[in-house]
Amino acid sequence: MASLERNNKILLDLVRQTGNDLCADCGAPDPDWASYTLGIFVCLNCSGMHRNLPSVSKVKSIRLDLWDDSLVEFMRERGNCAARAIYEKCVPAFFYQPQQKDCIVLKDQWIRAKYERREFTGENSFHQQTYSSDQFESTLWKKGKDNKQFLKRTFLLSRKDFTLRYFIKEDSKVAKAVISMKDLNAVFQPEKIGHAHGLQISYLQDERTRNLFVYHENGQVIVSLFNAIRATRLAYLQKKHPTLRDSDLIPQITRHSLKEGYMEKTGPTQRESFKKRWFTLCSMSRKLLYFKTPLDATELGAVFIGSEGHNYSVSETSSKSSRGGRWHRGITLQTPGRQFVFMCEQEQEQKEWLEAFRKIISQPMTPEDYANEANLRRGK
Repeated sequence: MASLERNNKILLDLVRQTGNDLCADCGAPDPDWASYTLGIFVCLNCSGMHRNLPSVSKVKSIRLDLWDDSLVEFMRERGNCAARAIYEKCVPAFFYQPQQKDCIVLKDQWIRAKYERREFTGENSFHQQTYSSDQFESTLWKKGKDNKQFLKRTFLLSRKDFTLRYFIKEDSKVAKAVISMKDLNAVFQPEKIGHAHGLQISYLQDERTRNLFVYHENGQVIVSLFNAIRATRLAYLQKKHPTLRDSDLIPQITRHSLKEGYMEKTGPTQRESFKKRWFTLCSMSRKLLYFKTPLDATELGAVFIGSEGHNYSVSETSSKSSRGGRWHRGITLQTPGRQFVFMCEQEQEQKEWLEAFRKIISQPMTPEDYANEANLRRGK
């Protein structure tokens, strides 16, 4: 018994060491599970994904399960840093490495890519060549523009001209849309799309945001497409900014929204009735987009959010509206050309939106931000 207690104490000491104190796969703090065949410490969520790879990984709780001396010694010899040197030796710069907050399919495929397919050990370059090939083709289920039905569409990613095309029929010669890598953004949105593998692809068309909502039944296929898009986006950015380092370009590949959700909005004169709209706020583009529903193909409008030094500000308001609004947690966004009034349903939502707006307003504007602001004004 003393030996068993000693082994659990050793494991608890090991998991506090630098490198072991974060999940080997998603970076979650204080992992309390371990794969005793790989020699890594992982969080509860990632341990569940390891259980789906019984031929590669076997897991135990470092607190609740019994550990033999030999397994504890293996964990002591290996650990997260040593394992990472093996299984993440050759991760491409473009490959998305999921964090704790990311969706299940991203984390699951990251774990499978590392340990099951051994994509990054340097043993073979097949998968990396696939991601970075001149063309990447995939058949996906795409939401129709004006209805909720998903239809099969063929997508063709081209590194030669930095485009993503999609075709209505498999034998079509003419693409329904040709999307430039310049403005393309791809993010997983499983809850919004209603599918565990749901991917949202956004781009600009005539200075307005256009959304495509797609999924594939196979998690590996959709994540491979996502990383192929990232590889092509990085190649585009490298060509556009030849003097910048990859470390400067990587954060620009994928743009995550700072905040999304419903608010009520009134018109320019603030005498119009309030209408419920779905809002998306992106810190990289400094734009607040609004749609009628989360699955709208095209934005209804956009608001550029500059810096405090350029007369942008946001404040909390609390007023009951007699113009059709049901919500009373108000936000006033002041821009040089107009004052916007929004209403949130809950106080927590109001606080989160205020925090998100203030985060953007506190950031200085870049030359590209000035160009985006000018383009948005011209489009109105």
